[in-house]
Order: sequence, then structure tokens, then C-alpha cells
Amino acid sequence: MNVLRWSAGELTLTFALDDGPVRLIGVREASQPDGGTPDPSQPLVEVSATGYGLSPSTNRHVDTILGQQLRYVRHEETGTTLRIVQEEPTTGLRVTSVFEALAGVRAWSEVSMNGPGALELTFVSSLVVGLASVDAELYSAANSWMAENRWSKRVLREVLADIVRDPHHHVARSRHAVTNTGSWSSGERLPVGVLVDRSAPYALGWQIEHNGAWHYELGETRRGGYLLLSGPTDQENQWSVELTADKPFTTVPVSLVAGTDLDSVFAALTRQRRAIRNRRPIDDRMPVVFNDFMNTLAGDPTTEKLLPLIDAAAEVGADYFCIDAGWYADGDWWNTVGAWQPSTTRFPNGLTEVIDRIHTHGMVPGLWLEPEVIGVRSPIAAELPDDAFLTRRGQRVAESGRYLLDLRSTAARKHLDDTVDRLIGEFGIGFFKFDNNTMTGPGSDKGGTSLGHGLLEHNRALLDWLDSLQTRHPELLIENCASGAMRMDYAMMSRLHLQSTSDQEHPLLYAPITAAAPAALLPEQAGHWAYPITGTTREEFTFALVNGIPGRLYLSGHLNRMTPVELDLIRSALTAHRAVLEDLDTLVPAWPLGLSTWTDEWIALALNGPDVSYLTLWHRAPGPSSITLPLRRSSIEPHFPTDLTDLTDWSYAWTDNALTITTNTPEPSARVLRLTSPS
Repeated sequence: MNVLRWSAGELTLTFALDDGPVRLIGVREASQPDGGTPDPSQPLVEVSATGYGLSPSTNRHVDTILGQQLRYVRHEETGTTLRIVQEEPTTGLRVTSVFEALAGVRAWSEVSMNGPGALELTFVSSLVVGLASVDAELYSAANSWMAENRWSKRVLREVLADIVRDPHHHVARSRHAVTNTGSWSSGERLPVGVLVDRSAPYALGWQIEHNGAWHYELGETRRGGYLLLSGPTDQENQWSVELTADKPFTTVPVSLVAGTDLDSVFAALTRQRRAIRNRRPIDDRMPVVFNDFMNTLAGDPTTEKLLPLIDAAAEVGADYFCIDAGWYADGDWWNTVGAWQPSTTRFPNGLTEVIDRIHTHGMVPGLWLEPEVIGVRSPIAAELPDDAFLTRRGQRVAESGRYLLDLRSTAARKHLDDTVDRLIGEFGIGFFKFDNNTMTGPGSDKGGTSLGHGLLEHNRALLDWLDSLQTRHPELLIENCASGAMRMDYAMMSRLHLQSTSDQEHPLLYAPITAAAPAALLPEQAGHWAYPITGTTREEFTFALVNGIPGRLYLSGHLNRMTPVELDLIRSALTAHRAVLEDLDTLVPAWPLGLSTWTDEWIALALNGPDVSYLTLWHRAPGPSSITLPLRRSSIEPHFPTDLTDLTDWSYAWTDNALTITTNTPEPSARVLRLTSPS
């Protein structure tokens, strides 16, 4: 077996090159020695087409006939890119596997026909990795509205069927499959996972970087196992596409990282996300944004309600002020959206009066916008042609009182360009909260495509529209929201500034969302709502603010109704947050108590840097309690709150490399600590 080892960035990839298909048989940190030998028989690429399925037949996407028949042609190394070309001799199918070295490795497949003829593709993997064993722990996360980032651990060996394996018996054909359907890329599960080997210091992490349908699966083979990553499939997503010499196809990109344990993999994923992010100069600003929605106006803004909020937000030190949903509508607005003109009843003297107040305080104005939908009762629905919308069999797709724009359409894009350009030009808008509360279903068959491929093309057109928008408006910041974090992926987040991590309104339930978010998202992009409520206890008020500090504090609440003591506490929280912001885009996450789960009583998140770390702790039960964290001894000081008046203090004690924390508060409480290495 000829071996190709390719080292770039933090990883070394090992490929088998011989008279069979190319196989990826090793993904390790460049500094790590070779570990167990992965299955050397698992092809790097799996591909199915009509007339060319699987052998043997299963629900799995491995053992594809075309994948087994691919043969190595050549490979090319150019700078930090590796391209491996294979061809299938009977059909003329050519597959180029592309690897881009960043912090980890980014990979995808480019598929074409080498000559006449056509194939109707029904599946193409972005990447398949051979595994040495399925004796591993799988970390993955459920995701749903107001209950995002719910991570769990499963022993993979207990998920996959374990049957007799020897030369006279078959290997189990079971799989652990995770599939996303429709346009919410994280509507049910996150496109992220980690495998931690149970018998060796080795862990493998991945993310699928697509804003629509995707699929990954793990299974066992005779000599190990496999991890398969892909975009939409025919079996799961009604996706297929015709491939000819003139119509090539490129899969969605995925990223791989490796480490020795869970925290090292998530640190590597953090570095990889920073490497793929298209960070513009305006992104360096990292402002504190006040938004009027959560626990505040909740979609009912008016001049009378907004002006005192704007004054109060400026007084505590907010940099941006975003007017959320409802600014464009009189009465019920759900199924009438689309024109995006300011309401004249909500703003009798015009929206300009409110925007001018924001500008007067030196803040940047922002607006909520749901650009991809048109209400079925909106006059715009009749003005735009059917081609502007996602359709099935010629009829517009309608969900929850909305039609869904098709961003492949020139008319749809012109409508959105005109809308955004008008709002920026008329009001000086510097921030948009782009929301998306309506799913597309499986897609659109417009132009004779499969439903899944129509959706894939729309997803990619949306990304292209965002790119063009930011090119025209380089000073514009955009928040990504989809009923909270229902579209939290790195196709979107490689482009956008901020991600709303939830719509959750209960501070105790927001704590695990904040703590687990860095497993899926850069901390400098994680927009955590901090919405203190006037009249609550000092600990409750503090708890709500702590939720926002280890990320991007997204401020809300009736600041104009708060007492001077409450406002002072908010100012103190913003001061503490801004200190974190100075280092935030260099910090990496770790979880001293393990990756937080939805029901944990104690939750701990560390954001670690070379010189300073911030440790956020939540205790979600009433009464005294102690917890010990395995941490390297360091200097420790309260970061927030620092004024302990009326707060029962926590105590901290070091024993060797362990920190014991005790709280005597009679109610749930939270703190942020600053740790520095002793000089």
C-alpha cells in the first residue's frame, strides 16, 4: 500500500494510494504519533447514482458501487491546498477531493464527467474518514427553539449493533445517522460532533458548513469504522442532480480537527472557525447591542415606548440600539410583512424621530428584518412574480402565512437589495438583525430540479446575496437569527457578525445555552441575551447579566424603569464584559465540569488565553453548595460582580491543582472570575 502523508496547519492526513479507491486512513495532530490503524478499506469518497447503488443494500451511504470503483489518477499540492483526483473507468465519473489547510482541514468533493454521457447523482460525500474502532464516545447536540445547545454523550459501541465478526460472519449494517432537513440547518441537531476514543488519547471533531440540509453517519466495518459527512441526499432529503461534462457539482464543505480529548478538539474547532471566518475591519468593533425585544417590548415598539429606552440604553453605555419586530406594521403583522415601510401609527412623527434620538446619543441604529419571507396578505406578494418564490409544481410554497423568497430569482434579490439599500440610505442603519422564522420544507422543483437540489441552490444563492450586500455596505453589521439559533452553521457564520444563541427568556434556562454555545460557535460571535428584570432580587438580577458576559452580551430589559442601584449593576456588568471583549477573539473554551447539559445544577465555562482566563460559574439550585474543579493553580479575583453589597459572597479555596467553590446563597446565583497565571 502506497501512503501519502500531507501535513499542513495543525493536522497530518494519511491517505492510502494503490490499485483500489483512495482511502483516508489517518487524521491526527501534526505533533501526535500515529495511533491505531483505521480501516484501510473505506473509500475516501462515496457516490451513488441512478443505476449505481450499493452492494450490499442498506440504509447506509457506504459500500457504494461507484465509490468502490474509483481509481487514483493524480494528486496536486499547491500552497495549503491538496487535490486528489480519481476516476471511475466505466462511466467517465471524475471526483476531485479538495483539502484546504487552515487551523484544521476543510474538505469538499468536486464531481464532473470526463467525456460524454450523464449520471443522475443521488448521493455524494463531502468526506469519509476510516476509523480504527467504534469504541468511542460520541458528543453531539440537540437543538430546538428556546432549548439550544443540548449536548449529550453516547457510547458509540452501544448505539451500533454488535454481532459476531469473523471470516465466516457479516459485519452489522447498522449506522448512527444524524440528518437535517429543510432550511433550518440546526433546527433539530447541530451540524457538529466529536468522537473521543475510549482506549487512546485521541479525539476527532467535525462540522458541516451548510445553511440547509446535511447528513452525517457513523458505522462499523470489518476492520474498524467510518465517519461520513455530506450535504443533502436523495434518501433523506429528496436531493438528486444531473451530472454532465457541462454541469459539474460541488458538495458542501466540511471541517475536520483532531486532538487528545474533548476540550482540545473544541479548542481546535474554535481556531478552525476563526480561520474560515471572513472577518472584515468593522467586525473588530464588537459593540454592545441593546435590543428592545426580549422581556421588554416583544414586537410592540412605538415612539412613546422607545424614546425613554434609547435614553436609558445610552446612559448605561450601549453602542448600538436595535429596534426589533413590529416597527413596520399596524396591528397584526405576521402575514403582512414584506414591504418593510415604517408604521405611521406607531411613529406619528415618523421613524426618523426615533432614529435621530439614537444618533444623538452617539449610538448606531439597527432594525429587525425577516428578509426571506413575504406575508400572504402583503401587497408585495401580488407585485412579485411567481418566479421570485420557492415553488412546487408551479405553486408557491406557503408556510405559517408566509411565502418564501427564492434567492436564485433576480426579482427576489432586487426586492431585498432595494429594501436594505433604502433603509441604510434613509435612516443610516448600521446593524440588521436578520431573522428567519419560517422553514422551507424539502425545497423547490422549479426548473425541473429535484426538491433537494432546488433548496441547495437557494441556500447557496442566499450566501451569495449576503456576500454582495456586505461588499456594498462594508460598515454594516448583521446578526444571524432564526427563531433563536435554528440556523447556526458556519456557512452563515463565516460571513455574519453575531449569532443570537436563543429566544429563551428564563435566566436559569439560558445558563446552559450560554455555557455550551462555544462548542458550536465562536465566543466572539455568541450573542447571549442579558435581560435583567427590575424588582427581582439582587442575585436574580446578577444571574441574568452573567449569562451575557462570556460571549457577546446582548442587552435588553426595561432600563428606563430600573432603580439607580440596578442601573449601576448593569454598568458594572458592561465594564466586566468589555474587559472580556479585549481578549475574546483569542480565547478558547473549556468545560472544567464537563460539557454542560440541560439539567446540571452546577455549570462551568472557562474561556482560556495564554495570560488570562475567565471562569463563569452558575449554581442553579437554592441553598448552600460546593463544587471542586480540576484547574491549574492561578491567581483568582472576582470579575463580576465586584461590588458585593447585598450579595452573599462565594468562597474559593485551592488544593494543589483543584479549585473548590462554595456558595451560601439561599437562591440560584452566578459569578464570573478572572484567573491569571502567577508571575
